[in-house]
Amino acid sequence: MTTPPLNALRAFEAVARLGSFRAAAEALYVTQSAVSHQIRNVEEWLGRPLFEREGNRTRLLPHGADLARSLAGSLTEIEAACNRARNISQALVIAAIPSVAMCWLIPRLSRFLTAHPEIEIRIVYAMHGREINFHDVHLAFVFAKQPPSGPIIETHFYLAGQSVPVCSPSRLAHLGHTPETVADFLALGLLHDGTPTGWKTWLSGVTDPAATASLDGTTFEDFNLLRAAALSGQGVALCPKAMIQPDIESGGLVQISQRIQDDGYNYYLLCSTAAPPCISRHAQVFRDWAMAERDEA
Repeated sequence: MTTPPLNALRAFEAVARLGSFRAAAEALYVTQSAVSHQIRNVEEWLGRPLFEREGNRTRLLPHGADLARSLAGSLTEIEAACNRARNISQALVIAAIPSVAMCWLIPRLSRFLTAHPEIEIRIVYAMHGREINFHDVHLAFVFAKQPPSGPIIETHFYLAGQSVPVCSPSRLAHLGHTPETVADFLALGLLHDGTPTGWKTWLSGVTDPAATASLDGTTFEDFNLLRAAALSGQGVALCPKAMIQPDIESGGLVQISQRIQDDGYNYYLLCSTAAPPCISRHAQVFRDWAMAERDEA
């Protein structure tokens, strides 16, 4: 008997794991027709179908599901052995925008590493507005107005992005009272995140909207710079509450109004579906931990 068609078995495992011929083709960097051809090779070698086909839909048959489970374990062992021989790291690569990395992820990461010392982690930046290569990145924390979508990612809502006005206790003490008017906020000194648009919108809802034509103040390109300026007492900033909640709890910042600024942006956790099986399992462990951390917080 001839040996099983190994390349075709790899294609079959990808289809079974990812749930579609199209997703498998993208993960394997081949065409969808090439994957279909490989599946036919496997079925011809086995002498029986692996999928039940209904029009354009396919459903994995029970013996196909059993074969897929066995292949997943075997391919993972082969991949791990080859990577050990090549001395290639099996690190789980997590991309995070700077605000999430500095304010949310890194302060909590030690808890994950303590609970899962067997999982190697690599943290990289995900720059807002730039495309992420999910063949190299396995998970990503992003900030977006709409849930991101793509052929090889799963999208999960993570944290609300609404902002609140905050300043340091010393800055508030300098004013001498809780700000209520536009003039009060201007006296605190406005700190801008990119443009004055956020403050212009927020101040338009203050009880006595005085003239707000001049919204002078320092502008910061990055949220972490804005947060640092607020913490150091340089003025009042509109910051996503999810990111500065620890600063409020520690007393480093004071929330000076209950009214929120909601521009429709939120934080999302994106998971690659193109990762190798061993990395996918580690990614699932991390995702479950991240969701539990969010719910506890």
